[in-house]
Amino acid sequence: MMKRGAGIVLILLTILLNFQIHSVQAQEEDTTAAAVPQDWFLKDPETDHVQGVSAEKTYTTLLSGKPSRTVLVAVIDSGIDIDHEDLKDVLWVNEDEIPGNGIDDDKNGYVDDIHGWNFIGGNTGNVNEDTYEVTREYARLKSKYESMDEKNVPKKSKAEYEYWKKVQAKYDRDYKFNKEQYDQYNEQYQLYANAYMTLNYCDSILEKASGKPISKSSLASITTDNDTLTFAKQTLTKILESIEGDVEVGAFLNELSFYLTQLQEGLNHYRVAVEFGYNTSFNSRLVVGDDPANLYEKGYGNNDVEGPDPKHGTHVAGIIGANRKNNLGIKGIADNVRIMSVRAVPNGDERDKDVANAIIYAADNGAQIINMSFGKAFSPGKEAVDKAVKYAESKGVLLIHAAGNDGDNLDVESNFPNRNFANGNQAKTWLEIGASSWGADENFVGSFSNYGKKSVDLFAPGVKIYSTTPDNHYEDLQGTSMACPATSGVAAMLMSYFPELSAAQVKDILKQSTRKFDGLKVTKPGTKDVVPFDQLSATGGLVNAQEAVKLAMLIKGKSAVK
Repeated sequence: MMKRGAGIVLILLTILLNFQIHSVQAQEEDTTAAAVPQDWFLKDPETDHVQGVSAEKTYTTLLSGKPSRTVLVAVIDSGIDIDHEDLKDVLWVNEDEIPGNGIDDDKNGYVDDIHGWNFIGGNTGNVNEDTYEVTREYARLKSKYESMDEKNVPKKSKAEYEYWKKVQAKYDRDYKFNKEQYDQYNEQYQLYANAYMTLNYCDSILEKASGKPISKSSLASITTDNDTLTFAKQTLTKILESIEGDVEVGAFLNELSFYLTQLQEGLNHYRVAVEFGYNTSFNSRLVVGDDPANLYEKGYGNNDVEGPDPKHGTHVAGIIGANRKNNLGIKGIADNVRIMSVRAVPNGDERDKDVANAIIYAADNGAQIINMSFGKAFSPGKEAVDKAVKYAESKGVLLIHAAGNDGDNLDVESNFPNRNFANGNQAKTWLEIGASSWGADENFVGSFSNYGKKSVDLFAPGVKIYSTTPDNHYEDLQGTSMACPATSGVAAMLMSYFPELSAAQVKDILKQSTRKFDGLKVTKPGTKDVVPFDQLSATGGLVNAQEAVKLAMLIKGKSAVK
């Protein structure tokens, strides 16, 4: 059995070696990425030569010594680690609620909502995984239309039938893709895991026998008539002979372990998609105990604003307002902010009733900005979300939403929630954000970012963003999910230092003050085409704190003259 395994090891590690060589070459070629500072998104394009939002320069120049007020930003997301060293001092605290007494002291309908509320939890726990909206719509309509001949569809049902065909096509296509990816990742992972075990075994017994770490050069000096040791020596010699230089097996194992970790992450992603996201039988709402069909139901959920996996929300919160004064970890963009955690986003697609309730909760409890780093392709309960958006708008709230990571043109493709109402009107205090990178070259736009000349307002840093993650950790993540809070942070800066500005004014200032790039050509996301950057959003620009503050000062000066 051992000799049979050796053949698999040789094949797999040859493949792995090629992978590593290409990976190293890519890293060597990408010298710009290696030189980018971890806080590049805070930096200034002219001073620091990276395309950040100019937050640091703005604080040390235009805002130095200026008074500010505290601004409340609601983060509707997966949850936030409320004990994180860089966030615990900037969390919103509901002063009208007595912690842990089991009473709704402020009579807002939510018991012990100290730092926010969780709309995807209940008395028995919390939702982690959930289905995708396309799956829920597929399951809802399947029994009604799957066996129906198009000629027999009643006239009044024609529109719904066409909608069903669209849902069915997307579900079938996406499920097939994810299942194939899951099977491939699973097969690769099992093979590489076996390879690692065999290689590690050979290294361990030879190191124990020789009393020193095993490398290409030390292998040659090992002599033995033991069959097991001879096999181990032959196996490692065969693997290492194709590698230049004197390689230690331990270092090679570390590389293989890293690759296994990457494979496992991919495997888990597709596993969750197959087992939960596209599983028409899975019902997450048993935990919540609500009536999923009742879009206007209130009073459900619990006060666990962290949830089982708060990584995404914690990262988002750090970008907006990680403590700038504690000399720990990172600095957020806004320096006088409080973060409210409103949990409504599972590992799957958020539900419209939860999004609507989350927006209303944030608005009712004083949020001036709502950050929404989530989205989906279908929204059967859009009516409820639209009402919530209108309500937040009436309360003077600025809503900032991530454009999404499918490389789609949102002028053509749907992404929800959005600013568009059924009656043709639009929310006046809504911003849609695409993701940019650090350098002004063809790769300036995140290859994943959605875009749209009409639908996306501006771009913001969203590639290789270093921010807070649970348990006092920090990590690079990327996505429009990161670009959205970068914009929220700049918006909070404006509202903090210019409290007289309305949400609509802040929106206009952010759009008018974007940094432009004359003649910049970029790779259009989802394609290999090179297009003018200014064709990918309404403003054709990048969020810029310095220019935004200058414009706010100008508006304030004009108001003072009047």
